[in-house]
Amino acid sequence: MKADSRVHITPHMHWDREWYFTTEASRILLVNNMEEILTRLEADEAYKYYVLDGQTAVLEDYFAVVPENRPRVKALVAAGKLIIGPWYTQTDTTLVSGESILRNLMYGIRDCQPFGEPMKIGYLPDSFGMSAQLPHIYNGFGITRTLFWRGCSERHGTVKTEFIWQSSDGSEVTAQVLPLGYAIGKYLPEDEAGLRKRLDDYFEVLEKASVTKEILLPNGHDQMPLQQNIFAVMEKLRDIYPRRHFVMSRFEEVFDHIDAHRDRLATLKGEFIDGKYMRVHRTIGSTRMDIKIAHARIENKIVNSLEPLASLAWTLGFEYHHGLLEKMWKEILKNHAHDSIGCCCSDKVHREIASRFELAEDMADNLTVFYMRKIVDNMPQSEEDKLVMFNLMPWPREEVINTTLRLRASQFQLRDDKGQVVPYFIRAVREIDPGLIDRQIVHYGNYEPFREFDIQLSQILPSMGYRTLYIEPHKAGRQISAAAPSTDGLENAFWHIHINSDGTLRLHDKASGLVYDRVLEIEESSDDGDEYDYSPSREEWRLTSSQGPHDVEVIHEAWQSRAVIRHHMAVPANLAERSARQQSGKLVAEIEVTLSHTSRRIDVAVRLDNQADDHRVRVLIPTPFATETVLADTQFGSLTRPVSDPAMECWREEGWKEAPIPVWNLLNYAVLQERRQGMALFTEGLREFEVVGEGTKSFALTLLRGVGVLGKEDLLLRPGRPSGIKMPVPDSQVRGALDCRFSLFTFSGTPENAGVAQQAKAWLTPVHCYNKIPWDAMKLNRAAFTTPERYSLLSLSPTGCQLSALKKAEDRDALIIRLFNPSESASCDVSLCMHRVITACDETDMNEQCKNAGDDQKGITGPFRPGQSRTFSLKLA
Repeated sequence: MKADSRVHITPHMHWDREWYFTTEASRILLVNNMEEILTRLEADEAYKYYVLDGQTAVLEDYFAVVPENRPRVKALVAAGKLIIGPWYTQTDTTLVSGESILRNLMYGIRDCQPFGEPMKIGYLPDSFGMSAQLPHIYNGFGITRTLFWRGCSERHGTVKTEFIWQSSDGSEVTAQVLPLGYAIGKYLPEDEAGLRKRLDDYFEVLEKASVTKEILLPNGHDQMPLQQNIFAVMEKLRDIYPRRHFVMSRFEEVFDHIDAHRDRLATLKGEFIDGKYMRVHRTIGSTRMDIKIAHARIENKIVNSLEPLASLAWTLGFEYHHGLLEKMWKEILKNHAHDSIGCCCSDKVHREIASRFELAEDMADNLTVFYMRKIVDNMPQSEEDKLVMFNLMPWPREEVINTTLRLRASQFQLRDDKGQVVPYFIRAVREIDPGLIDRQIVHYGNYEPFREFDIQLSQILPSMGYRTLYIEPHKAGRQISAAAPSTDGLENAFWHIHINSDGTLRLHDKASGLVYDRVLEIEESSDDGDEYDYSPSREEWRLTSSQGPHDVEVIHEAWQSRAVIRHHMAVPANLAERSARQQSGKLVAEIEVTLSHTSRRIDVAVRLDNQADDHRVRVLIPTPFATETVLADTQFGSLTRPVSDPAMECWREEGWKEAPIPVWNLLNYAVLQERRQGMALFTEGLREFEVVGEGTKSFALTLLRGVGVLGKEDLLLRPGRPSGIKMPVPDSQVRGALDCRFSLFTFSGTPENAGVAQQAKAWLTPVHCYNKIPWDAMKLNRAAFTTPERYSLLSLSPTGCQLSALKKAEDRDALIIRLFNPSESASCDVSLCMHRVITACDETDMNEQCKNAGDDQKGITGPFRPGQSRTFSLKLA
């Protein structure tokens, strides 16, 4: 050994709440382990520290059954011996939104407050790769240090495990990588032979990679109980390695030494998703796509719709239900742990995950309707039925709206607030039992049926607000007929869409003259992987929808046209059939393409009926662009990635743990562009794509991936041991129906000037409608005030800065607005106009604590650096 090193032994346990075992199975172990931990920390002064895995959900699970031990925990946290937080759960960082990661830290830190200070380290020892924007999020909570394991290689710019990590906006943290993982000090033996066998090679690697020679030896593992003989082991280590100094310490002490040598540290930027030295499972984004889609849908419902709607209601005088929102958030945050949202779990655990999402979505849907009803019920008294349309985006929108009215009438008229008759198109009509409206109607013997009218209308709606239409039953309305059918497919002012003979589309962009041909071909191929990773079969056989039968239906309505294309594909039922070139399996893909008559977007809904195993299904979207890069959004920003990775030519020779296939994650959008023309792909929950093609490039968007085992050995793209364990998971074949959606948006200029990020969010934020009628099963009393029949809280330009969150402050009567610059390279200004009088405006951190209390903040101003978010607290008059 060339120089002395200090070895920091930190007792900890890594706590997967669920994995191949359920939450309740781990809770039983938790109760057992916590008693041992608390007793040892209380009784043994020398046993100085224990790290409770950086997540307060562990404590929540524990106190649910042992609430009487809260004082013991509080005393140990206050004494600095039991180290808790800062997270609520150990989050994934590449599949969940920026607001989700932020709320995870916010609730985690707030859960720590009754006990003491949280650990101020971004501690993620096992998440599958690190987002480039984590330093920015950490700084938003005053966190300047991070400790993680996976994703690093020398390709990022250093061979050392300590460095400065910067986000695109300049936020930075001191990083300590665990190059050999968080469990190298688990179950340390007490004999010399055993210790040398375990640690000789480890020490060589750790010391060679360290700038400071302050070495971490975490003493813990998954669900591992406290190691009772650790001091005897440490004495033996001192005997065996006399030039190394062994101490029991906490992670902060290591960072104190690292920060003292910051001038010797490299500065790195970007994401860490290399699988050279540790597996990052880059293709886990397509496992259990049914769960991934549900997750994104509920994330969007809460952040894009419910919280802004609750904020509108609060500014009008109604209560903002923090408790209900926190319950929703925590239900989905429990699912954001890396194994849970990665969906590398048992079938039973996946059912629990789906159940949490179902609960959260039910709460979100019902609370959304409740807030709309409170606003509409308290408008000035009127005998007229109403249709109130809520636009929860911060700019006015002209939208084609498909909604449903319930009436006790066979016809009706719509009027606006100026008395003008509003035209509409009836899509469908049906009778419904009055008991479904209000059971009291039937109770009094009135069985006259109601009618439900599915209608379509086109309206311009105010920014972040609503407008009201009035319904006059029994009066003939101005019904619009369906548009005259195009001679060839679908057409509007922006597009001509031709349906090819093989069921693909030929898109002609009228403004640019560009043609996108053979769009929406379905590709079916093998998947010999597991829940962690896609891997092709060694005997691949690729099929496409163009090789099988299909049928087409074109539907024209007043303001929209749709084409429904149904592909019936015969596919191999499993890997054995693929090897034998047999096709007894079936895949039906029903693709519904919607073109609104005033929109540049082409909206696509796909319903798959999967009756086959061990395969991957993608949709191909060719473009005319020859480009070597692709832009995709990430948390509070975007980043450009290459469409190919040269390491794919040599990864086996270099001994990578998994192949660096250029399959990337996105959150809401990805962009291919050449010169001034570009195409953006918007998705909801379909968060995995690849760019394919030798010359011009195509999006290959993963729709479904079916596998039958949790972990599997010797994959073509991931050789060696299984990840996880080899366990059957038949539900992960995702048999049956799967609904998914995406959209295509072309533009000219830069993505920033075209407002691509804002357009993606608008697509994910539908207009919400509330149909007020005189009956409702659930009765509510009127408030002591009235609400306006038209309202707009604020407006923001549809380019430049993007709205990330609109909510009420957690701890005071103020409105929280979070904005960010989605560009990775250009600064931008903000143009926000509040339509209510503001008496105070303070900039806060992400935890909503004012940065410069008492300063006279002159409103919300820019510029915003690339990838920078800022949070503001506004007090309304």
